[in-house]
Amino acid sequence: MKSKSSTKSARNRRKFTPEFKAEAVSLTKKPGQSVAQVAKDLGVADGVLRNWMKQADASIENGTAGLLSASEKEELATLRRENKQLRTEREILKKATAFFAKDHI
Repeated sequence: MKSKSSTKSARNRRKFTPEFKAEAVSLTKKPGQSVAQVAKDLGVADGVLRNWMKQADASIENGTAGLLSASEKEELATLRRENKQLRTEREILKKATAFFAKDHI
């Protein structure tokens, strides 16, 4: 029996520029414009537009001009993994130092 995922083709995700997202959010703030109507006019799901609105509000509250780009997110993840590895190595070296110091005293 085949799984459902093998019978369906992979969905292609649309990518939107930060400028498009900012314009979409600004349209929702105009009087007489509902989130659902703006989303329908732009051809995006209203949940997606609401997420963009939350992200815009968060960036304003944090004082940042924009969100992390995909490359910045990837770099952050890489640095976090590297940091975790270095902490683990440091703990091993601490234990080894204590072990060898105990034997030679």
